[in-house]
Amino acid sequence: MTAILDKCKEGDRKAQFELYNQYSKAMYNICVRIVNNLEEAEDILQESFLSAFKNLHQFNGSSSFGAWLKRIVVNHSINHVKKRRLDLVEMEENNMSSIPEKEEKDIDLILNIDRIREAIQLLPDGYRIVFSLYLLEGYDHREISQILSISESASKSQYSRAKKKLKDILQVSL
Repeated sequence: MTAILDKCKEGDRKAQFELYNQYSKAMYNICVRIVNNLEEAEDILQESFLSAFKNLHQFNGSSSFGAWLKRIVVNHSINHVKKRRLDLVEMEENNMSSIPEKEEKDIDLILNIDRIREAIQLLPDGYRIVFSLYLLEGYDHREISQILSISESASKSQYSRAKKKLKDILQVSL
């Protein structure tokens, strides 16, 4: 990994592309969960990688490159949501015709996962961001409080409210 990072620092496009291919899918998923919009997530992903390559000299190896990059992606995503300040975002419609024929249990599982994903998308931005950072990205409340510039208790409260709201949304859609 050190060799590829050194090449990236030198501006080697091939090495940058290799690093991008290695991390882009996971980082894109983080963007999608936070900003709740596929097209905006793509833009944020590109901006994040450009920022990472531009500031690669600041990477000191105290954490893994993936953790360092994840922090950049999370920060870019959160900054985007702060600029946008929307309570709800359009939901992506599922195309059921793209699901191949499966056993009934498999289809039920897919539908349940889709229901949960859609319910998460319906959460207000603050709830969704804290919920995603805590449950899906693995940050603790202390780290979330630092990332979002809120108190640790506010992070815990937002997470608790997000879980309650998510349960309510899922109950209504049954």
